[in-house]
Amino acid sequence: MTADRQTGLWQTRGRSGAAFAAAPTAAVKGRDARCGGGCCAGPGRALLGRGMTLITCCLLGEGPNVVVYSLDADGGAAGSHWQRVLRNHRIHGIKERRSLSSEAEQRTLAVFGGKGLIVLELCARGKEVSLTELCQLCELHDWIWDLQWLAGSTGTLTHVGLALGHNSVALYDYASHRTLREVHCEEKCILYSAYLVGDSWDELVVVAGTVFNQLVVWRMADGSNEEARIKPQRRVSGHDGVIFSICYLKSKGILASASDDRSIRVWDVGDLQAPRDPVRCLLVCYGHQSRVWSVRLLSDYFISIGEDATCIVWNYNGEVVQSFRGHKGRSVRAVAVHEARGWVATGGADTGVRLWHIRGPEPNGNGLVQLNFSPPHRNGSPKAVKLVDASHLLVMTDAGAIYSYDLASKRWALVMEDANYQSYCLLEVVQLANGIVLCAMGNLTGHVKVFPLCCPTESEEKRLYEGKVHSLSWAACPRGDPSRHVLFASGPGGVLLWLEVSCCSSGRVASVVEKCCYLLPVCRHRWHTSVAFLPEEGLLVCGDRRGSLLLFPCSTALGSAFSICSVPGQGDAADDPVGHGLVCKDSGDKPGLISSQGEGNRPIQGPISLLFGLHGKLGVTSVTCHDGFVYSTGRDGCYRQVRVQDRQLQVLRKLKPCKGLEWIEQLHFAPGGNLLVLGFHASHFVLWSSRTNEKLHSVPCGGGHRSWSYGRWLASEVFAYIKSGDVFIYQSRGGPGRQHLLREPLHGRELTCVRHVGTIRTRGCCPVDILVTSSEDMTANVIAVSESSYSLAPLAAIGDHISSVRALAVASGSWQEETAAWSALLFSAGGRAEIECYRLLLSCDHDARSGVACQVVHVASHQLDEHWDHMRNKHRVIKMDPETRYMSIAVVAGTDESCLFLAAACSDGSVRIFLMLEPAQKLLLVAESFHHQRCVLKVETFMHRVAGDRSSGGPVPGCPGSQLWRERPPCSADSGRTISCGQWR
Repeated sequence: MTADRQTGLWQTRGRSGAAFAAAPTAAVKGRDARCGGGCCAGPGRALLGRGMTLITCCLLGEGPNVVVYSLDADGGAAGSHWQRVLRNHRIHGIKERRSLSSEAEQRTLAVFGGKGLIVLELCARGKEVSLTELCQLCELHDWIWDLQWLAGSTGTLTHVGLALGHNSVALYDYASHRTLREVHCEEKCILYSAYLVGDSWDELVVVAGTVFNQLVVWRMADGSNEEARIKPQRRVSGHDGVIFSICYLKSKGILASASDDRSIRVWDVGDLQAPRDPVRCLLVCYGHQSRVWSVRLLSDYFISIGEDATCIVWNYNGEVVQSFRGHKGRSVRAVAVHEARGWVATGGADTGVRLWHIRGPEPNGNGLVQLNFSPPHRNGSPKAVKLVDASHLLVMTDAGAIYSYDLASKRWALVMEDANYQSYCLLEVVQLANGIVLCAMGNLTGHVKVFPLCCPTESEEKRLYEGKVHSLSWAACPRGDPSRHVLFASGPGGVLLWLEVSCCSSGRVASVVEKCCYLLPVCRHRWHTSVAFLPEEGLLVCGDRRGSLLLFPCSTALGSAFSICSVPGQGDAADDPVGHGLVCKDSGDKPGLISSQGEGNRPIQGPISLLFGLHGKLGVTSVTCHDGFVYSTGRDGCYRQVRVQDRQLQVLRKLKPCKGLEWIEQLHFAPGGNLLVLGFHASHFVLWSSRTNEKLHSVPCGGGHRSWSYGRWLASEVFAYIKSGDVFIYQSRGGPGRQHLLREPLHGRELTCVRHVGTIRTRGCCPVDILVTSSEDMTANVIAVSESSYSLAPLAAIGDHISSVRALAVASGSWQEETAAWSALLFSAGGRAEIECYRLLLSCDHDARSGVACQVVHVASHQLDEHWDHMRNKHRVIKMDPETRYMSIAVVAGTDESCLFLAAACSDGSVRIFLMLEPAQKLLLVAESFHHQRCVLKVETFMHRVAGDRSSGGPVPGCPGSQLWRERPPCSADSGRTISCGQWR
């Protein structure tokens, strides 16, 4: 057997009832024998036999439940099984018994936590996993910190050693539910951790982490004193806090401890049967920002997890090899390691389960390289850099020269040189579907040159403007012709030209034709930054340097007379010095535009829809169309989800991917629903994964105010940039993704409220409950819960609040036939006196894991401080505490279906009433009462009828100012009809 095949089930304990194990199990598949491997704290063997294929499993202990995930060869979840085993106890650890036969398909596991213990049999055949209880739940008199399988004197296999909470060890027979022996240590104290080593009772050694910040080592075979207590062999001191975790590696003779003092210490103890005296401390490692919960020792590394939600991989020189940061909130609670495959499974306080990959000792191709673009060998200094593909990049110099660099051969080559494009030049590159690479250049005199990279001399040059070309951008041809591509050019006066570039099969540029001419709104920075087509609607979306989003028609059928209406409340004096708002009129004169085709009367089209200053004054950085929606990014640290309805732009949501990413440049929609966000955090280029909530790359490039280019291909990623007059490239050639999500995370902190929206039936007639949860982590989640499969899937995350979300309310919804979706109104309220309102659109999506899709549309928001500012309360006659919180909210249906009343209980002793006007997208404060002298904790609505009065509607007589209504109570989302295949109950 190889070392890989001799590895058994690895597990480690977490805190607050979380535990993991990675277990290999067997299933018959053909005649080949392949090893899956696994890992455990105690020794064991992998299942291996002729005709057997090993399946790796990850065991999760959550509360009293055990969840088993079957993993494929890459670490992805292939199946899962859930079972409740410990009743009212929380699982603290899982231990496997060493298998007597390497061909056995079953594995015996001991699951313990609190004062409970149960023994299970795990059987996995392919993706099918089952757990069978081998005994009834065992209840002990003390907390169980660790468990070790022991061989009985008569060969019995039902004995276990238990390290208990008051520094004692018990020999327990789980078959008869009897404690055969129990011995106590002379050190009378409670324990925070314990670790058992040994295969029999006489060999058993316990390392205990005491409340006195010490490690106490004592053996069962040692004699006891007159009080029948065993004297410790060693006391190991050094930590300044209690010890939460202990791990021992017999092959190296070292012991590791994790402590409340935020450190991990590695001790040289040798054989624990006869530990060295004195015990020497080999390493003291500080890397966590908070308490360290657990530590695991491997042959080449050791791994620690902590309260800072970080998993750190260390080498035995005390250096950080990797740092995994993906869990939300405050803690990573449990960890398990599959050393043979380099897998690390972590479970966090956010209920998420992640599988990470440890980098091996061999280099993976990641690194930052300086290309040494020295002027003596090249003409000019680099000013622009563009990636062509994974192995080629182009560099434009201030002397008008373009050079190419081959990343494989590390050689430079001159592509072309044109003195007309020196000093100031724009460079944009695109690769067509047939493999042809087109380059576009623009200069100060309004010239644009287009040429294929394969034959730069076969170029097409036009003078488009009398002034300089402000920006260039490529876009795919809306007709889908692979031999054509669209180039957009912005010049003086806000003129935007659509140029259609066609190529021959040989790669030569056949023609450059002006198709359309557009005019951008009047502003200080009047040029486009990005363009995307909506071919189904015959429209294009444009983002400009002023931060606005514009919608243009692709057709030029509209006449030349147009106007852009002013947008109330938008713009400023600097953008509109004459004070007439945003008005642009075409009088036939095209400022700065030169027609190369003699068509001086070509109409100039203005935008048919405008979202002025959507991303602030720093500009829109990208526009992307995906799944029928438009996504725009900007330097305001946010991206917007926009839809086009009736040829008008409508903002659905404003999203912030992560904290600290002030500049968002692009969005990449990767397979599997992963959204990759490119941006800059201070001086670092950052690639952020929204699904795994981690930084995939962070490159110290100096910031985004420089020429840079990023490319992502199947086997590699490349980031190139210019800094200090030279060109740098960062390459990442890792294989598969760094991590897998075995379970999606929810909230990183405590839940504050849960609301049931309704139940939807999918195509298989399986009911799926839709819930909304809120938390102290300033977010609200829409989740789908399936009782049949015991699964929970997040549908949407809402993170618009600036403080904790304490209360939720759901108004009665309706079925929309035109969108085939159920629509409901959601209110969320919390700290800083903030209320947000959203429209939830829920429909069937058979491609989604939950079978349900959720679209969130932001409707309105309200903050008390903004309310008083709007009322021009300059002298603060009415004081508003900025720490005012909404403790509870309730929806009251008004007499008109188009308006709703919202009652809010506030921490300042008031009850406030809001009016929701959805067509106007306004939430108005209409009344408030300060009847209470203290914080109001709860507000609810109810039905009130006057005795003998059968009429309905209207306020209660004799109750001026009362918020009670004589009407039927508002329908909750839970009461309604059941409609099959995606309709609502």
